[in-house]
Amino acid sequence: MGYRAAAPRIQPGGLGPAPSHSGSFMAIPATPAARSTSVLLVDDQPIIGEAVRRMLAGEEGIAFHYCRDATAALERAAEVGPTVILQDLVMPEIDGLELVRRYRADERFRDVPVIVLSTKEEPAVKAEAFAVGANDYLVKLPDRLELVARVRYHSRGYTALVERTEAFAALQKSQQILAHDLSTAAHYVRSLLPPPQNLRSIRADWRFIPSASLGGDAFGYHDLDSDHFAVYLLDVCGHGVGAALLSVSALNAIRSEALPQTDFRDPGAVLAALNRAFPMERHNDMFFTAWYGVFHRPTGVLRWSGGGHPPALLLPTGGGGRRLLESEGPLVGAVEGLDYAAEEVTVPAGSRLFVYSDGAFEIIRRDGTMWPFAEFVETLARESEPAAGCPAGENSPLDGLLGKIYGLSGREDFHDDFSMVELVFD
Repeated sequence: MGYRAAAPRIQPGGLGPAPSHSGSFMAIPATPAARSTSVLLVDDQPIIGEAVRRMLAGEEGIAFHYCRDATAALERAAEVGPTVILQDLVMPEIDGLELVRRYRADERFRDVPVIVLSTKEEPAVKAEAFAVGANDYLVKLPDRLELVARVRYHSRGYTALVERTEAFAALQKSQQILAHDLSTAAHYVRSLLPPPQNLRSIRADWRFIPSASLGGDAFGYHDLDSDHFAVYLLDVCGHGVGAALLSVSALNAIRSEALPQTDFRDPGAVLAALNRAFPMERHNDMFFTAWYGVFHRPTGVLRWSGGGHPPALLLPTGGGGRRLLESEGPLVGAVEGLDYAAEEVTVPAGSRLFVYSDGAFEIIRRDGTMWPFAEFVETLARESEPAAGCPAGENSPLDGLLGKIYGLSGREDFHDDFSMVELVFD
């Protein structure tokens, strides 16, 4: 961007304005809408500078800049921001090819197209010019149409590269902000999960590995009163912010016992209330599965209900008589006005209960086949048996299960969220 000199001095020979003391012609004016091409000519001969200026004069959208002093070429380039550099090959003080090397070594001009101008039409010289980083080679002075065409071609390519680079940088920045926000949200979701702890004769532990930064699984456990203890796990369809928001909302409704007119000691009533409170049409067509159980301490009876959820696994003392706590309740939020039945079982002291999402067993093995559910149950039961010579509770069956899964899949991540709660009834 520039302007014509108001009162130019005439060079001998009548070729037009003389260079300023800095060795630069003023830029050819361009319309505001077409200032996309900036040409810097570095040549020690003012007559060449004037000839190139005339070739480009009148070309819409091309601003011309001239530098006679090779030692000031990089400084001048920093001033004008060229989209194309026309570089003379033979110059005093600094060789033209050395300048090309310097452009390529400078991050500011590393990608700026450089067209070498030379009086020599020699293959070896051309090869060297390209080897040091030149983009094009012209024998001076070329035809005006050819020069303009090459300048526009290289300038368009460079401008497109700059725009892509800027767009990519903006995308990266946006992704960094999004990643930070997702990380913050994931930290918040994890903070809602109860810590592994002992709760008056019930030892609780869990593992939670989301398949994405934000998953759709949530779970918890707490005392309803001095006699009743609740444990629950839900799995929202999908992943990301929407699934996490729905899972957190449902989790908070259970945890704070905020479902109206609901007896939280009745598992079927809790799931029916969740179904009323979270219809999928009001939550972007998302539904969830859930398993909710209530343990009565005085009698040792566990009552549970499920909505489209995998069965919990009860392993009584001694490893015999394992039982899958299944239920036939429908998905939560999918259909309005449905009831959820509850079932019950007596839990002997020392038993283990595992409540989990389907991501814990829907594992694709190395050969591409799905891990059978029966093998998942068998693995969990085996990992729950105390190893010979090891005190009970020293080795977590949850970690043993995870190790088995990693070995089967050959991966360190999961296709779906892995959530599992373990309760030990002492």
